[in-house]
Amino acid sequence: MRSRSNSGVRLDGYARLVQQTILCHQNPVTGLLPASIDQRDAWVRDNVYSILATWGLGLAYRKNADQDEDKAKAYELEQSVVKLMRGLLQCMMRQVEKVEKFKRTQSTKDSLHAKYNTSTCGTVVTDDEWGHLQVDATSLYLLFLAQMTASGLCIIFTLDEVSFIQNLVFYIEAAYKVADYGMWERGDKTNQGIAELNASSVGMAKAALEAIDELDLFGARGGPKSVIHVLPDEVQLCQSILLSMLPRASTSKEIDAGLLSIISYPAFAVDDIDLVNITKNEIITKLQDPNRLHYDSAELQLFENIECEWPVFWTYLLIDGVFKEDKVQIEEYREALEETLIRGQNGVRLIPELYAVPPEKVDEENENPHTVDRVAKGKLPHLWGQSLYILGTLLAEGFLAPGEIDPLSRRMSTISRPDVVVQVSILAETEKIKNILAKHNFYVDGVSDVLPIRVQPGRILSHLYAKLGCNKKLKLSGRPYRHIGVLGTSKLYVIRNQTFAFTPQFIDQHQFYLALDCRMIVEMLRTDLAYLFSCWKMTGRPTVTFPITQSMLSDDGTDIDSNILSTLRKLQDGYFGGARIKTGRLSEFLITSCYTHLSFLDPGPDGLLLDDCFSEDSASLSHEMEDAVSVNDSCYQNDVDSEDELVKYINHLLQSTTPVSKRLPPTSISPGMHHVFETAHTTRDIISMVAKTKSDHRVDLSLPTDAHGEVDIGSLVEQLKECLTLQDQADILYILYVIKGPDWDTNVGGQHCATVRSLMTELYSKAGQNLDWGLIRYISGMLKKRIEILAEDRDTFLFFSRPLPPNELAQLIYEASGQDISLAVLTQEIMVYLAMYVRTEPCLFAEMLRLRVGLIIQVMATELAYSLSCSGEEASETLMNLSPFDMKKLLHHILSGKEFGVEKSVQPIDSAAISPIISIHEVGHAGPTKTERTGISKIKKEIKQRCSGPSSPTTTTSPVGSFCTRLTWDDRQGQWLRRRRLDGAINRVPMGFYQKVWKVLQKCHGLSIDGYVLPSSSTREMTPQEIKFAVHVESVLNHVPQPEYRQILVEAILVLTVLADLDVHSIGGIICVDHIVHLANDYFLQDQKSLGASESLLEIDGATRVCNMFYDSAPSGSYGTMTYLTKAVATYIQDFLPSAGCFMQ
Repeated sequence: MRSRSNSGVRLDGYARLVQQTILCHQNPVTGLLPASIDQRDAWVRDNVYSILATWGLGLAYRKNADQDEDKAKAYELEQSVVKLMRGLLQCMMRQVEKVEKFKRTQSTKDSLHAKYNTSTCGTVVTDDEWGHLQVDATSLYLLFLAQMTASGLCIIFTLDEVSFIQNLVFYIEAAYKVADYGMWERGDKTNQGIAELNASSVGMAKAALEAIDELDLFGARGGPKSVIHVLPDEVQLCQSILLSMLPRASTSKEIDAGLLSIISYPAFAVDDIDLVNITKNEIITKLQDPNRLHYDSAELQLFENIECEWPVFWTYLLIDGVFKEDKVQIEEYREALEETLIRGQNGVRLIPELYAVPPEKVDEENENPHTVDRVAKGKLPHLWGQSLYILGTLLAEGFLAPGEIDPLSRRMSTISRPDVVVQVSILAETEKIKNILAKHNFYVDGVSDVLPIRVQPGRILSHLYAKLGCNKKLKLSGRPYRHIGVLGTSKLYVIRNQTFAFTPQFIDQHQFYLALDCRMIVEMLRTDLAYLFSCWKMTGRPTVTFPITQSMLSDDGTDIDSNILSTLRKLQDGYFGGARIKTGRLSEFLITSCYTHLSFLDPGPDGLLLDDCFSEDSASLSHEMEDAVSVNDSCYQNDVDSEDELVKYINHLLQSTTPVSKRLPPTSISPGMHHVFETAHTTRDIISMVAKTKSDHRVDLSLPTDAHGEVDIGSLVEQLKECLTLQDQADILYILYVIKGPDWDTNVGGQHCATVRSLMTELYSKAGQNLDWGLIRYISGMLKKRIEILAEDRDTFLFFSRPLPPNELAQLIYEASGQDISLAVLTQEIMVYLAMYVRTEPCLFAEMLRLRVGLIIQVMATELAYSLSCSGEEASETLMNLSPFDMKKLLHHILSGKEFGVEKSVQPIDSAAISPIISIHEVGHAGPTKTERTGISKIKKEIKQRCSGPSSPTTTTSPVGSFCTRLTWDDRQGQWLRRRRLDGAINRVPMGFYQKVWKVLQKCHGLSIDGYVLPSSSTREMTPQEIKFAVHVESVLNHVPQPEYRQILVEAILVLTVLADLDVHSIGGIICVDHIVHLANDYFLQDQKSLGASESLLEIDGATRVCNMFYDSAPSGSYGTMTYLTKAVATYIQDFLPSAGCFMQ
């Protein structure tokens, strides 16, 4: 008999250790592992981690096999792994209905359970008895399913199981917006069962999605049907949110040791090596600091210095050292782990769950930190930690190479990639457009010229992906219909042996009206190309198919819009929006492009593609897509292979978005046209009065009435047939919509199915052709339109405690907007622009936690009123009539705080556009000069001039908000009031403001702000760097309705924060910040009156009782607001100041 080698003998020792500590607990029927001898439930996360040592040992035996028995041992160990993974699969498949629900709701009640019965795979607690929603656990399972399959294990047996795994991908792909309970199963660190967005969950989901994409779950024996598909845009959204969170663990946790699992093995989810090192250093330094506040109770400060210590995280650092080839780190944590090991029976080395201070010695440890020896508590062994300890030792001793437990090369994520070249293929929608482009020396193909490549709108790809993962037997409907981003549409797709290219969804007018504005198309193209350049990671180059459509022509239709032409020239230069560009024909890019084979669209055994039981989604979607802009989709329709089921389906989708026919009368924009309604009735009047008409038909709208005094619907329809203005048609349709509903058949044009909804869609198309932006937004509101990318855009800059599906989010916006349906549409539009700026200029949002979109819109209207010297109502109408590009530009000026001017001009006579031309331009420098900041000489001069005359500031009220008050002083004299108003509206605070507030609260009982108290107890539950604390402070400040007053309060608090650095124990009880502001205001008034200021100049704001001139004073200088606030603070808390201090100076 051949003798065993030294390595074989040592492996046998590890095999005994694995058997005695892990596999002896494995259930023979289900393959699951209980948490411990006392806790018999099987946790998903614990089971996956606990079996890794068995997997690693099997790989080591396979590589170091001396004898046939070693190969048999390797197979035996691998089958134990397969049995456990299949046991977890059975647990989750028994809850398949939850997976189906969760894809649409992302609700904690619809999540998979976190733990199961070890013997039966059944549930052990109800939905609300545990923090079940743990995205990281499900993601961890998928990650190792992919890794183990790639290593040669066969875990998935049937196509039904493949479908379930595909739906698990849908389950986790929205991790970037799912608040869950995280690795600790407790959610928010206060242990009150509050779910929150966790970086560890987002990172693990991102890693799982990348690992399982394009993986054949049947391994080498599989075919096209067993391949898993992941959309790259979902991965990138996870990436963006993850990078924005780290090194923070969540809104309530500054740092968490659980992040080790995503910055290193097993996830390797972070591409930025600098961020990896920063996060790792934060974990090591802060979590090993004896003065660090940890997160195990609502009364957190009571647990300072007596926190538990978890050896399991040292195993992560041991494995991390192996992957980084850092011998010092390996030795450090091997020695540290050796000291924590407990010797069991026969000297077996066991990793305990934790070390804790004995209850009877808690007081002693509090008095003298780190003098009491902690004792092992909890599970022994802790299977999760035991498994990672064995795996790390196998790696450290050379039995395994890092690549063997990472066959998908996740460890390479931080390696830099070469610069991306974005390929752009320009197509002409029609022959006419192709000829016009040729006159400008742009020789491009038409959509029909690129055959056999088939070009389709991006929304068609969304419909096709909705068929992915469908399974009748499991009652799984596949991927929910959602917008597909530019990463997804920048690939070429092979479907049934045909090559498809898809246009970006931002130019699809069926989605939203933004694509009707050529300047906005250029902006979105620039943003998306830069996004592709920075985010593309797939094999092959991204290919953007950019069609020139009818809407991109000039008003007379004889030339290309000048903005589009200049963009095409820039694209040909090779650089655009900071991205490297290569233009060419689609046929030239076939070799260098990225490809995806949509094998799930191949015909099944019966030769059919589309399952009848789930075909109703296309019907519902066609109803949804009925509310679309009318554009020419005929160029995309396929008239070849008409018997092909896929071609029929695509043609059906294209046709379902085209209005039936023109049934409304032609319109005219001739001056002096007779209007159906009184000229005094504006669109806002119609909206508000029609709302009353539903309950009281006697409201005077000059509506036709019948003998009973009710609205005569028949006469109203006759008026609709005769009125010749778009606005009148819209108003009548809105009245019919409110009274009869959107699906009421008007029989206009003598045709059936002429519903109110379909007529509004036709009118929407007309308004789009005329570029009447106010009317477009008005009709969009009537149609309850929502931007398909709204949910994704929202999640690029907002963390929600409870995620809202797109439908719910849109409904919430419409409800919040009340009767103003145009405002609901504008709110969605502003959210899209905010998301674009978050991607391109994140510096604009420094120290902003939450954005109040409604208040931002009010400020935009106020700025227009100020710049155009018009009333608030006129400014609101002007705002609604701005083009999308100008709206975005105005928003940028609001966010940046730059000085800008607005000019209004009349449209040319030959222009088809109805909306007035508004020019927004930057003026001068962004801030005042040093002389202007000190400003006292100018103020004295102004006061002397105004004292000699009766002039005073005049005000103009506006329905857009109580603060739409405009002071008619000169340009400079309204500057600081304007700036405070803007900063208050967008919640901007100075850098480090919230951390300073935390220090102030430690020296008083609380801060009273506008009647709301911010208690000092907040510092006992939250740390200074916590987002949750900052949000808490901001919530109190947001109770202040006037943004300029809110900003003065912020300045007053900032003065108070100076006291936090003084050597004083306390600065009082509840500090009333409002009193400090009013005290400062009184001091200011005294000084101004002593200088001879008139009462009219020192007008007091009625809502806040603060002088308007005080609002408009610079912060610095002898007469600046900070001077008076400092004096007021010193007066307010003088009893607590050190007697020898010089605070007043």
